[in-house]
Amino acid sequence: MTPLTPTELLTVNNWRYATKVFNPTRKVSPENWQALQQSIALSPSSFGLQPWHFIVVSSPKLREKLLPHSWGQKQVVDCSHYLVCCTRTDIDIPFIEKFIASTAEQRGVTTDSLKGYQDVVVDFVMSMTESERIVWSERQTYLALQRLMDSAALLEIDTCPIEGFVASEYGEILELPAKKIKASVCCAIGYRSEDDKYATLAKSRYPVTEIFTEV
Repeated sequence: MTPLTPTELLTVNNWRYATKVFNPTRKVSPENWQALQQSIALSPSSFGLQPWHFIVVSSPKLREKLLPHSWGQKQVVDCSHYLVCCTRTDIDIPFIEKFIASTAEQRGVTTDSLKGYQDVVVDFVMSMTESERIVWSERQTYLALQRLMDSAALLEIDTCPIEGFVASEYGEILELPAKKIKASVCCAIGYRSEDDKYATLAKSRYPVTEIFTEV
């Protein structure tokens, strides 16, 4: 693997922005979409639990239903892929046991050999209330969102994270409670329109000297 140079890395980060207007006629290729899906799957999470699930809203009718509950943001209907990043609401002992069994299978070891690790995870997770576990899990979901946006930028694919939506309405339309998940944040994915004025605006960021302190 050849790493990016520091200049290349900063070029990618300066190119990326929260796309406000997507080109509805340009679609992300199946090859690139599969790569983005795999990148999300490889996202880090606390204990590696992966307390998330992702809904790809491909149906134009469903997107239209979601639009009025998304502050009318047209990215929802115009982007190539619309992703609803959900947090699991069932992080409990059976969920942890399933994770341990999956880890053992993938690593070619026994679940007994992971018993010590399982006990640590169970003790930590079950020390929280149900609502605390959901908040904690939601933070992990945002890690996956960042991995998605960074990976997309490396492929010169545009994204726009969206928190401006009514989670309860999304839940009803997409039948999320039955799946034991809740919508946490969304992301529109595709390619910017030439009409998006935000593409050429200078980024408004504080200088490094103001946001870093070395001790």
